[in-house]
Amino acid sequence: MTGKRGGLEPTARMGPPNARDRVWAPRWILCLLFGSVLLAFSGCEEGIRSAPPAPLPTATSDPTEAQLLAELQKKYENPQVHLELARLYHKAQNWLKAEGYYNNALGFDPANKAAQAGFVKLFIDRGEPAKAEQFANAYMGQAARTSVRETLRLGWEFKQLKLDDYTLRCFRQALAADPNSFEANKQLGFYYLEKGDTTQAKQYLRRSFELYPRQPDVAGALGKLGVVVELPPEPPQTVPAKPK
Repeated sequence: MTGKRGGLEPTARMGPPNARDRVWAPRWILCLLFGSVLLAFSGCEEGIRSAPPAPLPTATSDPTEAQLLAELQKKYENPQVHLELARLYHKAQNWLKAEGYYNNALGFDPANKAAQAGFVKLFIDRGEPAKAEQFANAYMGQAARTSVRETLRLGWEFKQLKLDDYTLRCFRQALAADPNSFEANKQLGFYYLEKGDTTQAKQYLRRSFELYPRQPDVAGALGKLGVVVELPPEPPQTVPAKPK
């Protein structure tokens, strides 16, 4: 480039520099550069001191929602993700989205007991008890046609949502289908125990223990209720023969 740059360009000389120039010219340049660096640094420091602090990153409105939606991008046919989204919107009282995702979960897994119980509770929470009853009866009928265990599973899911009426109906339905089911007696026993009905709790827990005595949790509950029971001894462990 030609021309002067702010008066900082040295004046051209005719001939070689003298000794004094050879000694001081480099020092003068170094001093000038050093001063420029100090000014620049001082300006940077002042800028740092006077600059406002960077704003903290704000959290997304619902990262769980974003994460679940991202999971659906990977595999849309995942009933569990649809169920989690339904629960999320249900909690937020976004009834329309909750219903849609419960439907999706059941579309990909029609026997999903957690989704069935959640769907029933959705209708209760938004003030539609008749619909809740209709769907609960349908799901209980479906479970009854499958197995006692499926009925108990549905009852357990109702229990998690504190839907006591449907919980009790499922457990009683399971017991009616198989009076000798130790699981049905057990679930009824613990249900009544939680409700403080010790008389019925004893009755069903004792029957469950009679049907299948290898239940430490049932034995412990009966012991607290004043019923003395004895767990059967563990079967002896067979020691594998040493290879010859």
